[in-house]
Amino acid sequence: MSDFLVIVESPAKAKTIEKYLGKKYKVKASMGHIRDLPKSQTGVDVENNYEPKYITIRGKGPILKELKTAAKRAKKIYLAADPDREGEAIAWHLAHSLDMDIHSDCRVVFNEITKDAIKESFKHPRPINMDLVDAQQARRILDRLVGYNISPLLWKKVKKGLSAGRVQSVAVRLIMDREREIQEFVPEEYWSIDAQFLKGKDSFDASFYGVLKEKVELKSEEDVKAILKQVKGNKFTVTSVTKKERKRNPAAPFTTSSLQQEAARKLNFRAKKTMMLAQQLYEGIDLGKEGTVGLITYMRTDSTRISELAQNEAAEYIQSTYGDSFLQTEKRKEKKNSNAQDAHEAIRPTSTLREPSTMKEYLSRDQLRLYRLIWERFVASQMAPAVMDTMSVDLKNGDVIFRATGSKVKFPGFMKVYVEGSDDQTDDTKNNMLPDLQEGDEVLKKDIEPKQHFTQPPPRYTEARLVRTLEELGIGRPSTFAPTLDTIQKRGYVALDNKRFIPTELGEIVLQLIMEFFPEILDVEFTAKMEQDLDYVEEGKTKWVKIIDDFYQGFEKQLEKAEKEMAEVEIKDEPAGEDCTECGSPMVFKMGRYGKFMACSNFPDCRNTKPIVKEIGVKCPKCSEGNIIERKSKKRRIFYGCDRFPECDFISWDKPLPRSCPKCESLLVEKKLKKGIQVQCVNCDYKEEPQS
Repeated sequence: MSDFLVIVESPAKAKTIEKYLGKKYKVKASMGHIRDLPKSQTGVDVENNYEPKYITIRGKGPILKELKTAAKRAKKIYLAADPDREGEAIAWHLAHSLDMDIHSDCRVVFNEITKDAIKESFKHPRPINMDLVDAQQARRILDRLVGYNISPLLWKKVKKGLSAGRVQSVAVRLIMDREREIQEFVPEEYWSIDAQFLKGKDSFDASFYGVLKEKVELKSEEDVKAILKQVKGNKFTVTSVTKKERKRNPAAPFTTSSLQQEAARKLNFRAKKTMMLAQQLYEGIDLGKEGTVGLITYMRTDSTRISELAQNEAAEYIQSTYGDSFLQTEKRKEKKNSNAQDAHEAIRPTSTLREPSTMKEYLSRDQLRLYRLIWERFVASQMAPAVMDTMSVDLKNGDVIFRATGSKVKFPGFMKVYVEGSDDQTDDTKNNMLPDLQEGDEVLKKDIEPKQHFTQPPPRYTEARLVRTLEELGIGRPSTFAPTLDTIQKRGYVALDNKRFIPTELGEIVLQLIMEFFPEILDVEFTAKMEQDLDYVEEGKTKWVKIIDDFYQGFEKQLEKAEKEMAEVEIKDEPAGEDCTECGSPMVFKMGRYGKFMACSNFPDCRNTKPIVKEIGVKCPKCSEGNIIERKSKKRRIFYGCDRFPECDFISWDKPLPRSCPKCESLLVEKKLKKGIQVQCVNCDYKEEPQS
């Protein structure tokens, strides 16, 4: 018989914690929520102060029975679910199911699963925080009222299986609005003039700046010709040299949002995958003789705050590994997001001393890559700024001015460990210093090249960009980003094309209906205010029933109007232009979970389906008979294969080209680099210059 029973959500977490607490403690897992609103009905009594009707989740009966048996044998029960709103709600539901006093000191919270943190947390148990519970209840009830009232309408008027949620609907709207911007975008022409100059044997690049110290925009070829006419001869005079020393500070440690963005940029991880791996690192990894240890702090946070203990350990590590000059000397002011709850620390390693290189044998490849990202970002955040030497030079010929800029890393500082990724192509971390130039020096123009450009529309959202936008707008919270992105794709409202979101026809239809009858659901400011109101509930500043009632009074009237006036929409299948090979009926395009596919129009009598084949105009280099087509793996990664498969098993992750290698006449492919595409041969060392 154990003196104490501790209940957590997952078996992995239970195993790690039990090791730290000793024989008197028995740690069991609830496997997430024990109770929830019923799936078969709304489960909210709108006539009785929105009283929720909770039931034991289907399949959780045996787990609850086991917990009740263990609870009867224990002298004291501790509820140690995650330290957030949902964790508090799980603890509250458990307390209710086990007939516990929620006002007793039964709740234990910790930000990291390490021996010291666990032991310290059990010295300070507290009652269940009902403000946190109420904030989570309010979110759950709001989402249920929206989803369980609008979704049946969509089933009736459009098609079965559709859904509408507060945050997911706004996310889809952002994607739709961006697509509209792209379609309506009118490109504008502009030009640049780049030149190469010589100072002795040293060459460097410069670009046209302006005339007589005034910056000039080049909008047409005529503008370019007018400037080039003013350039006389090849000699340019250096009229100004500006040298500066610039400091560059490291990025702050990760929040949930910034982790998802950086993992997408640097590791090519989807938000869902990032959170799954982070959960594993948080709950505990078996480190051999050291046992099971949580490697990172709690991964759902919007704070960049770091504990003093962690700062001191990082400082000692940096000092001993890199030296005093790499230590952060000035305390940096933490930039707080106005929407941040700041309930937990930033995401960081539980010990700086566990270097990624020492974790290789214990972690999977992807776990190690994410752990290294978190470890490097945290260590870099505690290091000295990098110091850059920058140089700007103006070169004059008559009245025409060209400007050259260069930079060099004078002191790497935090960049010794980590440099933050970026969504654009700029990179000022490379050494690109100009030759030694002084005012009055003469340089020679070696080459000059005018270039025509056109302004580009705003880019489609990647997962990283969409997460960042939702966070900036105050929509959703750390725990909601990944599930939201997953839901809008599963419902078929959006699809990923080249890792960027594009709206589907179904998504546009659903969005138009919601916009017409439930405009507040799609209003960005309204949704952000709702998140703020939920924060007020958590802080005890307002009651959850008032938040729900203020929303539902108007929503109920909109529902009544939609029931009467919403027209039925028929989504016609698009003809595929070929007949079914099994019954001869026309094939049509259908939208499935993984995008478009072809299906027989005679469904359900004929269930023949066929993937959409995209030819790339290249003959198979292996069999010479088939054509290369674009395919997708189970994980939705694009690859290329012969259309005669399985007779011919040629495949390539790199896109084959219709021309041969000029050196050996083998297949040329396009290889994707981090910043561009490179054409290279599969057989010899032939490579072409990378293209951005």
